[in-house]
Amino acid sequence: MRIPQIIINFKTYRQGTGKEAVRLAKICERVSRQSKITLAVAVQASDIHMVASAVSIPVFAQHIDNITYGSNTGHILAEAVKGAGAAGTLLNHSEHHLPLDVIGEIIKSNKRKLCIIACAPTAGIAANIAHFSPHAIAMEPPELIAGKISVSAARPELVTETIRKVREINPIPVLIGAGVHNKQDVVISRRLGVTGILVANAVMTAKKPELVLQELIRGLGK
Repeated sequence: MRIPQIIINFKTYRQGTGKEAVRLAKICERVSRQSKITLAVAVQASDIHMVASAVSIPVFAQHIDNITYGSNTGHILAEAVKGAGAAGTLLNHSEHHLPLDVIGEIIKSNKRKLCIIACAPTAGIAANIAHFSPHAIAMEPPELIAGKISVSAARPELVTETIRKVREINPIPVLIGAGVHNKQDVVISRRLGVTGILVANAVMTAKKPELVLQELIRGLGK
């Protein structure tokens, strides 16, 4: 599948749980259709089927575990999220870190089943993950997540370093997250060479998420 230009991570916000997840996903779908920009939503495992049944935009899991069928109580199985309607998954988000070897094993076992976007807190880790050939890498310095200053504005050199290091190893798309909240953040990000953005707080806490999404999209240009 084509890597989404904007991925909205619903996390476990009340506004992105259960029926509210469906409501917000439909807003994202409407904005995607109107703008012709590829949007995806990353929802809780329990909401994947309900959301994927209600919208046509890609639905991602927020995480999968390094398991196969069997005795794995409480874990998230790749085949289960795919069967529920997920097109892909985030992996190694800063709120759910994994050891590097486990990241590699999950990507190797599941990249033919799901589009895997692996998150990385540093350029060095991003480069290490690039060896495993996920479908894309999302750069997210944890200290800037949920803040008001985006990584593209606060640390543009980290963005360019990440892109350079990743593409020396593997020509895969690089997205960024952490603090992205307005059109200018996206404009700067695109100038630095990123493919798209991963966003949560700016959309999930907005009184009018549709307006926030429309502004972010304006930063993407054509």
